[in-house]
Amino acid sequence: MSEPRQVTPVFLFSLPRSGSTLVQRLLASHPDVATTSEPWILLPLLYSLKRPGVYAEYGHRTTVRAIEDFCDALPAGREEYLTELRSLVMALYQSAAGDARFFVDKTPRYHLVADEVMELFQDARFVFLHRQPLAIAASMIEAFGDGRWNLEKYAVDLWDGLENLAAANRPNDERSMTLRYEDVVLDPEGEMDRLFAFLGLDPEAADPDAFANLFLPGRMGDRTGVKQYRTVSSEPLDKWKETMGTWYRRRWCQRYLERIGPQRLGIMGYDYDRLMGEVEGLGASARSVTSDIARSAYGRGHRRVTCRLMYPGKKEQRRQALAKQQELAQSP
Repeated sequence: MSEPRQVTPVFLFSLPRSGSTLVQRLLASHPDVATTSEPWILLPLLYSLKRPGVYAEYGHRTTVRAIEDFCDALPAGREEYLTELRSLVMALYQSAAGDARFFVDKTPRYHLVADEVMELFQDARFVFLHRQPLAIAASMIEAFGDGRWNLEKYAVDLWDGLENLAAANRPNDERSMTLRYEDVVLDPEGEMDRLFAFLGLDPEAADPDAFANLFLPGRMGDRTGVKQYRTVSSEPLDKWKETMGTWYRRRWCQRYLERIGPQRLGIMGYDYDRLMGEVEGLGASARSVTSDIARSAYGRGHRRVTCRLMYPGKKEQRRQALAKQQELAQSP
C-alpha cells in the first residue's frame, strides 16, 4: 500500500472576528483541502520557549529555563528541539488531513507567534486575512459580549495582534497572499479562484453545496456566523455602525484609528480619512455610556493585574502594555 502524500499546511492568519471561519469553510469546499475547527496546537508548543506572556500553576518561567537547559544538552541544541516540534505537528496535520493535499490551521491567536510559525514551516502557505478594524471591534462586542462593552478583554488582539500581523505579512514572500474580508463577501467566486490558484488547485473542483452543509468538528470557531449565514452574505459589512453609534464608542473608534494610523491601514487596504469620516457620521447618543465606562474601568483593572502576573519584573513591558490600553480605552 502506498504511503499518503505529504500534506502542506495552510496557515490562515487573522484577528478574531475577521471572517476567518467563512474563508476556512470556503477552502474546505475543495476535496483537496482538509481542516478542523481551530487547532491552537502551536501556541503552547512555541510558548514553551517564551518566558513572558504566560501564567500557569506549574511555573512557566521555570519550565522555560529547564527546557532551555535541555536544549543545550541536545546535539543540535534549540534547532533540534524545534525540528522535532515541527515533526510532531506535521504528523498530526497529516493524520487529520487524510488524503487531502492541504490542511488549513485557522487559529486567530497565532498572530502571537506568526513569525515563529513562518520560520518553522518553510514549505507551508500563509494566507493573511484582513477586516476593517472597527468592524472587528464591533463584532467582538456583539459576538463575545452580547452587545456589552468588553474590548479591554481583547486588547492583545486589537492592538498587539494587528501590529504582529502587519509586521509578519511580507509582500515579497511567495509563500503568502492577502485577502480582505470585504472583498470575499462581495466577490466570493473571484476571491476564492484567486486563493485556489495560489494553492495550485483547480477552482472548478470545489463543491458550492459543500459550503452550506460543512460541519467543522471541534468546539472552537464561529458558531454564530455558521448558523446565521448558509450562503456568503454582505449583510455584516455595515453592522458595526449600529453597534458603535454612541458617544462613548464613537470616541473610542476615533482613538483606535489614530493609534493604527494611515500607513498601517493603507497596508491592510483601508483608507484612514474615509474611515474617520464614517466614524464622524456615527450616532452620538448616551445609550449604554454609563455601562461602557464602568466596564472599561473594570477591564483596565483586570488587565493591569494580568500584566503583573504574565510579566513579573518586566516593569517597562507592563508599562507599555497598559499605556496602549489606557490611551485607547480611557473615557473621553
